[in-house]
Amino acid sequence: MSYQSETPFDNIESSHHYVALLAEAIAEAKADVEEQMTAAVVDEADRRKEALQLVCFKLNKLGTHIAESRRILNDLRMLRRLLLDERVQKTGTM
Repeated sequence: MSYQSETPFDNIESSHHYVALLAEAIAEAKADVEEQMTAAVVDEADRRKEALQLVCFKLNKLGTHIAESRRILNDLRMLRRLLLDERVQKTGTM
């Protein structure tokens, strides 16, 4: 019987994949906000434009955090592989 993952965070690989999907969603949201901002400039809706600028700022900030999370997860994957390879080599030589 194989183990079925219940959440996207059951292992490092699935967490990395989930964070990558979040990064894609953020990029899509930023593109949408930029389009809306262009429309707000054309409509001369200054208050809406300012609100969309704040949304864009927050999305950029979130994107930075997600990018850092991806790097951390990648480091953890690499470290786990290193540790598992060392463990296999130690048990193989004993």
